[in-house]
Amino acid sequence: MEKLDLTGVKATLLITLYAKARESCLPDSLLRDQHAADAVARIDHDFSTLHLRDDEMIGLAMRAHALDGWTREFIDAHREATVLHLGCGLDTRVFRVDPPPEVAWFEVDYPEVIALRRKLYPDRANCRLIASSVTDLAWLAQVPAGRPTLVVAEGLFLYLPEASLLALLRTVTTQFPTGEVIFDAYSDLGLALVARNRMIRATGATTRWSLNHSQDLEAQVPGLKLRTEQMVQEGRSPAQVARYTLLSRVLIGWMRRLAPLRRVGRLLRYRF
Repeated sequence: MEKLDLTGVKATLLITLYAKARESCLPDSLLRDQHAADAVARIDHDFSTLHLRDDEMIGLAMRAHALDGWTREFIDAHREATVLHLGCGLDTRVFRVDPPPEVAWFEVDYPEVIALRRKLYPDRANCRLIASSVTDLAWLAQVPAGRPTLVVAEGLFLYLPEASLLALLRTVTTQFPTGEVIFDAYSDLGLALVARNRMIRATGATTRWSLNHSQDLEAQVPGLKLRTEQMVQEGRSPAQVARYTLLSRVLIGWMRRLAPLRRVGRLLRYRF
């Protein structure tokens, strides 16, 4: 069993890992992520103390599945792409997406998180682990330029100071010739709701960055152009949405109808 000593934003990886592992055990699973389930079984932690609700589990699985889909689309269009999986935590996207050997995949996170990944997951050809804070931009020197590059950031940007995030995005959009950035974002209201979530509070993590209007990021990072903005639940089959409780389905219906509520939490896809 692997013991943990994670606090703050690093500890939030337990929430997403457990959600994906639990959802993968369902007969109608979207993720079917056996690596996540195996990792939970090997970690010395009482995950029941998270008190993860079924609706939260489903929402986190849908978010991951949507980002997986965009990742596959980018790789299908660019068979020799570079993928930068920022703040990767213990997510097993590289195994779920299963990119071809021509793709150069980089997992980037704090040294203690990368050390834990090495213990829990098998090595994979053309997947390199970089032990660094994503905001220490020196790590980018390890990534070859000249290839179409996809930046994937799930559950990360909301914890970064705005100045650090903008510096990261400006560097990426100038260092690489073309690519996309895909991530989840929250309005001011959404960020406040995340900060009040009992699981986030228990980690001690601080939420920092919100985005009320997606076009604002285009002005702050001139190389970015919005391609897609959607709610996590968009494009899902009725059977998948039906997994939510009745109350959540009613709330989702209201969020779809009212623009301010649609922006509470959504998925964004920019090209550069």
